[in-house]
Parts: sequence; C-alpha cells; structure tokens
Amino acid sequence: MESCRRTGLSGVLCSLSLLCVILDIQLDGVLGATHGEIEHHLEMGRKLLAAGQLAEALSHYHSAVEGDSKNYLTYYKRAAVFLAMGKSKSALPDLTRAIQLKPDFLAARLQRGNILLKQGNTQEAREDFEAVLQRSPDHEEAHDQLTKANELEELQEDAHAAYHQGDYSATITVLERVIEISPWDPESRELRAECYIRMGDPQKAIQDLTPTTRLRNDNRAAFLKLSMLHYSLGEHHESLKAVFFCFAVLFLHSSVCLFVCSHIRECLKLDQDDKECFSHYKQVKKLSKQLDSAEELIQEERSNAIEKYESVMKTEPNVQYYTNLAKERICFCLVKVKLANEAIDVCSEAHQRDPRNANVLKDRAEAYILNQDYEKAVEDYQEAREFDGDNNEIREGLERAQKLLKISRKRDYYKILGVSRNANKQEIIKAYRKLAQQWHPDNFQSESEKKEAEKRFIDIASAKEVLTDPEMRQKFDAGEDPLDPENQQGGGGGQQGWPFHFNPFESGGSFHFKFQYN
Repeated sequence: MESCRRTGLSGVLCSLSLLCVILDIQLDGVLGATHGEIEHHLEMGRKLLAAGQLAEALSHYHSAVEGDSKNYLTYYKRAAVFLAMGKSKSALPDLTRAIQLKPDFLAARLQRGNILLKQGNTQEAREDFEAVLQRSPDHEEAHDQLTKANELEELQEDAHAAYHQGDYSATITVLERVIEISPWDPESRELRAECYIRMGDPQKAIQDLTPTTRLRNDNRAAFLKLSMLHYSLGEHHESLKAVFFCFAVLFLHSSVCLFVCSHIRECLKLDQDDKECFSHYKQVKKLSKQLDSAEELIQEERSNAIEKYESVMKTEPNVQYYTNLAKERICFCLVKVKLANEAIDVCSEAHQRDPRNANVLKDRAEAYILNQDYEKAVEDYQEAREFDGDNNEIREGLERAQKLLKISRKRDYYKILGVSRNANKQEIIKAYRKLAQQWHPDNFQSESEKKEAEKRFIDIASAKEVLTDPEMRQKFDAGEDPLDPENQQGGGGGQQGWPFHFNPFESGGSFHFKFQYN
C-alpha cells in the first residue's frame, strides 16, 4: 500500500494491482491442466501460428505454459510466437527458461544467441554460439554467427575510439555496419544520433533516437532529447508529445494481471520529480499554446495576433526558428490590416533573417502594392517564385503586380485622387470633392487652361467612379482598368469619356476589406 501512496494510484486500482501480485505468487503451479488439455493448446497454437493468427496462437501457448511450467518445448514454442510478433525482448525469458530446463537444447541456444547478437550483446551471444559448437562442431550457422559476434565487438570498439577522437563522420561509417549486425542495439543508435547532432543534422538524429524509445525500457533520456530536437526544428507539437513520454512512467504490468484483470494494461503517471523533463515540458507547452492561439487569431482575422506573436519571441528568444516564424507572421498580419509602411519594415527584417522564405517575399510584395510601389512588388514576387515556383498565390500575385505596374504607367486612380490603396469610400469622396472643385473647367479662363482642366477633371471623375464602385474597384485592385476600352466586352461596362451618370458631389458610406488567411 505504501507504494500505491507514493505513486498516487487510486484505491481501486491499487487494490487490483496488489491482488494481481498476490495471484501471481499463489497461482504458480495451482492452475494445473491435464495432459490432454496441454496437448490441445499446443496443437491449436501450432495451427494458429501456421495460419498467421499470432495473438490467438499466443493465448494457447500461454495456457500450455501455465498448465505445465516444466515443459521446455512450451516455452520454446511460445518464444517462436513472440519472435513472429516482433517481440524479441519477450522471447528471451522463454528461451532462457527452455535452456534452463534442457541445457543441451541447441535450437534454443542458437535462437537466443541470434537475439543477443541483434541486441549488441556480443559476450553473451558468443557464449551461446560456442555452446552450440561444443556439442555440434560443424554447425554452420553457429560458426557464421560467432564470426559476426567477433566482428561486431571489434566494430564497437572502433566506433567508440573514433567518437572519442572527435571523428564523427568515421564513427557514423563504422556504426552503419554495427547497426546492420545489431539493429536492436539502442546504444549504437544513440551514439550515431549524438554524432548527427554534433554534425548539425538533427533530422537524422531523430530518425536514430525514435526506435531507441522502444528498444529500452523507460528511455526518458531519449524522449527528452527527441523533444529538444523537435523543439529546435520548430516542431512544437511533436516536441510536446515526446516530452510527455519523457516523464511517463510505466507502473503496472504483469502476465497474471493480464489473465485475471483483463482491462488493466499500463498505468502511466506524470513524474514531476524528473525536474529536467518537467521544466522542458512547461516551456514547450507554454510556447505551443501561444503559437496555436496566434494562428487561431489570424484565422479569425483579429489584429491582436501580432501581440501574441510578440509574446512568442519573449517566451523563446534563443531558438532562431521561432523568432523567424513570429516575424514572418507579424509581417503577414500587418499587410492584412493594410499598414503598408510597418509591414515593409517587419517583412524586410524577416527577409534578412530568412532570405529564402517565399512567404515573406510574397507578403512584402503585397505591402509594396499597398504603397503603390509596383516595381518592387514585381521584384519580390519574381524572387519568391524562384524559391516556390509551384505556388499559385505567388504566380497570381506576380501577374497582378505586373498588370498594376502596366496600368500605373497609364493612369492610377489612387494616385489621381492622392489616396492610399486602403482608403475607404468617405476618404475617396472627400478627396474627389476637393480636386473636382480645384480642377473644374469653369475656374479657368484661357482655352488651353480649360482643355487641361477638363482632361484632369475627367480623370478625377473616372477615379471616383471606379474607386467608389465595389465591383470596379475590385477589378482595378486585381490589375485591370474597368474603364479601359481594351478591357470591355461588347461595349458594355464603363467608358473612357465623361462619366455623366454620377453626381461629382454625392456622399457615400465606408467600404471595408476583410482579409482572408492563406
């Protein structure tokens, strides 16, 4: 009960745990079975194994072992099922028990030696192969495996020597052969992962460390290292998963519990005494929550996403990935709320930090469009296309920027009225009224001045017509002049001449663009 209190298990679960332990002690040798029943289980196990029904076969072999714990063949056959299921660690105790019951059982010796060799345990593997050769000197497989065991031992020594000399590339080369011979050896994979880390290749280190979490029981060190590697790569969700398992402790698991308490599998608890794991867990959890919240705010088109990304940079100022990501997303947000100058500054800083980031270039191009600097917008879109040529947004953005540049060289309605691209309808009408009064032809005396004023007034009126009409303004913003005769189909739509159909001094409401998240 004391252990239950220490681990924090509930009273019911703890009682079941203790019951399982008691039954484990008392049922040994009690659950006997007749010879016929044991033979039936063995025969069923054999048939099911041959049919590939491994779980069912294993159940029958469990019953055979429980019915006769002194039969070496039942242990050996159950070990064969474990191996077929890929559970070599579970097979080892059965093979060892079979050898204890029958020391001259060469098949079990050879099988155990093969497992030990794959686990990198050269000394014990060698003992098994030598035991086989003592009784059967011409055993070809035992000879070959003994040679591999000797080779593996030398390779292991070479790998550690190269590592201590700081020759990580040579260490990796040697470990490739080591892992080929002993793929279930966690130590060799952990050593190679450390080499990859020191050589600046965290992705390959992750590939090597991941299987070691299964090859070792309670491999917290590997889980913590995996979490830190994912964290450094900006994979905060994967980091959070790994760090959770870092301090998840396997508390209860026994074969009798599986027999009596069929619903009990593994009981996990958070071990807060593991300070390093727990500290890292809190950091990853906090950062992950901030990042997820910031993206939700962007989805909801809320400007306080910027503040959330600024918090991300404060939470983790030392990992470059997160600072770069925050700058990139702040750049994106500023463009969407149409703060062109601020966006250009932040996007430029983000571009300096990560020059090959196509998203930053795309967003800065949009900021330049807001500032009516179409040449720079075209340049940014062209550069972005070099890094992400298959991106439709970049392709379409470049086409639009090129159209706007072409139109701006003819007439730009925003420049004509002297308003920004994100001006609302009221601002446009106010600018129109002021310019219309200034350039009304009746204000000029000479014929030449009147003609110039009339031309300017037509342009001013045309700009007002386009920019106060949502559909026409959308077309113009997409790079098409709705009043250009070349763009008209069948003579419909707007016209190049004097727009008599609207009142130059009419008033109107505001117009607002909502930005959409990419």
